[in-house]
Amino acid sequence: ELTVALHYVFETPHDLIVWDVGHQAYGHKILTGRRDVFHTNRKHKGISGFPKRDESIYDTFGVGHSSTSIGACLGMSVASKLQKNYTKQHIAVIGDGALTGGQAFEALNHAGIENSNLIIILNDNCMSIDPNVGALKEYLLKISTSKTYNKLKDDIWELLGKLSTIGDSAKSIAKKVEQAFKGVLLKHSNYFESLNFRYFGPIDGHNVELLTNTLEDLKKIPGPKILHCLTVKGKGYQLAEENQTKWHAPGLFDKDSGKININPNPNNSKSKYQDVFGKTIIELAKKNKKIVGITPAMPSGSSLRYMMEEMPDRAFDVGIAEQHAVTMAAGLSTEGYKPFVAIYSTFLQRA
Repeated sequence: ELTVALHYVFETPHDLIVWDVGHQAYGHKILTGRRDVFHTNRKHKGISGFPKRDESIYDTFGVGHSSTSIGACLGMSVASKLQKNYTKQHIAVIGDGALTGGQAFEALNHAGIENSNLIIILNDNCMSIDPNVGALKEYLLKISTSKTYNKLKDDIWELLGKLSTIGDSAKSIAKKVEQAFKGVLLKHSNYFESLNFRYFGPIDGHNVELLTNTLEDLKKIPGPKILHCLTVKGKGYQLAEENQTKWHAPGLFDKDSGKININPNPNNSKSKYQDVFGKTIIELAKKNKKIVGITPAMPSGSSLRYMMEEMPDRAFDVGIAEQHAVTMAAGLSTEGYKPFVAIYSTFLQRA
């Protein structure tokens, strides 16, 4: 629904959409001329599983996983500003899981002072591959569930709109009202707004008409903006909605029965490397109290989830933050601990 709304509202490829995690862009690929070849996705000589600049003029940036969209989109928006093009739109679509990556925070910090034409869509489904962790997740939850805050914000914005049409004296009153209530509002939304972003939402990320109308309004507002969309991971496929971790990347499966072909080669019954690691580290940790486990957002993929279940105080999921994971491990090491950091090789670039 979000993809449809984005392509309906914005004039792509003139307006630029950057998808943070490439798998988010499958709907985008289907809508931008690759429907007939989509069955070749991630196959030899087929289309890429990620946005790819030389594959389509609609793919604005080559991304994989993750947390690069805001920085890339900021660079594009600054380029437009340097060219004195103030109407071009630049939209970064980032999930709540990817927002935990350090580079996303760095880009947010910089974007707030550039005052360029940037819209960040926060696709918040409270999940990445495993359930999200950390203070940011709790913060987003408070924003999305605060009915008082959302109603108050809507009422004030409506009141200010009415007052501003009455005359100069009313505008002066409106300004005072805005200042008086700003402190109340910022107690709930101070993180993004303290970085000089206009925050909008949260809204239903599956309501196409609501998304369309909201994006049309945001197009008219200059400067950096964040639209917070609440979505359901696996929306539209009941099995995926009910078991989001299992259905994140199930491999080949029958879409009607939901049967997953877990082992396409029945003669190969060897355990996965990560499962051997996941069980072995528990054995070692039982013998040595100085052993701890760390993973950047991949407790299932690295099988550290076994240790997190059995020894929750000694196993840490730090979010998509490999560089922090390694540095935290170094800090633990200086105090005599023996940290094991489990990272996918393809994600090691961030470490």
